Amino acid sequence: MKRLTVILAVLWICTAALAQQGKVTTRKYKFSDFTDKITKVVMSGGEVLDAALRQEVVDRWTASPFEFCSLDEYETLKGSDAYYFLLVTSGRAKGEEAPMVRFLTLEKGGAETGEKAVLRTEVLSLPLCPVEGSDGRELVFLPALVKGIQDFTLRAMESEKVAYLGSGWFNDNYDRKGRIKRIYLAVEDLFEGVSAKDRDKYLDEDIILCEADEADKVYTDRTFNTLVSYTVSAGTWSYQMLFEADTDTLFYLRKHKVSARSGAGFTVDDLKRMARKR
Repeated sequence: MKRLTVILAVLWICTAALAQQGKVTTRKYKFSDFTDKITKVVMSGGEVLDAALRQEVVDRWTASPFEFCSLDEYETLKGSDAYYFLLVTSGRAKGEEAPMVRFLTLEKGGAETGEKAVLRTEVLSLPLCPVEGSDGRELVFLPALVKGIQDFTLRAMESEKVAYLGSGWFNDNYDRKGRIKRIYLAVEDLFEGVSAKDRDKYLDEDIILCEADEADKVYTDRTFNTLVSYTVSAGTWSYQMLFEADTDTLFYLRKHKVSARSGAGFTVDDLKRMARKR
């Protein structure tokens, strides 16, 4: 009976695919042309961020040909599936009156609506900084965000599982290797409601609490076998990340809804997850 159910499910999927005039619509298939298409890197109009993004793409983007373009050019070209676009976007959570968080986003161009149109598709978005009140730390970790989007997309071309996991895919790095890494956890990235008792319980001798300036220096010095924290918190959501300093690799990315119990930054739940893999 179980085997029959599986066979029927497969037949239903195949029928659905045929009903769409032979179009294969899996995410892996959609992104399979990534390395063949030009990636347009969209300049946001912010002088400092644009200069940093331009440099990181020149230094690190090796998977596909790329060109830089303006926001006006993006608006003209975004309806074409001939391009991928790497750009800074702003996200607004349900109930928020205005966007609160900026993301570094890769999307595949296409139409916004239409039964037979190739629709514009977001490949991946990684949190970059708050829309308002950024302290500039995003520039420290921009190399890893650019590299992370490229690495993810290349794997998503090969694996349907990765394509659908999205940003959760990066946590596998911590699950496999987190136990052997030293971690510099900036005090500014830690939820202020984490008690001293919880710190003692879940932080080991290789998790070092320090000021953000010290953590950032550890990162820019490309310290071997070391993870450094970075948090993007604004409005309803908080995003916690760990980056490996010597490889510019995203190792950990979790988000939670901000509340009195779980405020902005690494919470007790984050510390528990980290401790389980050490």
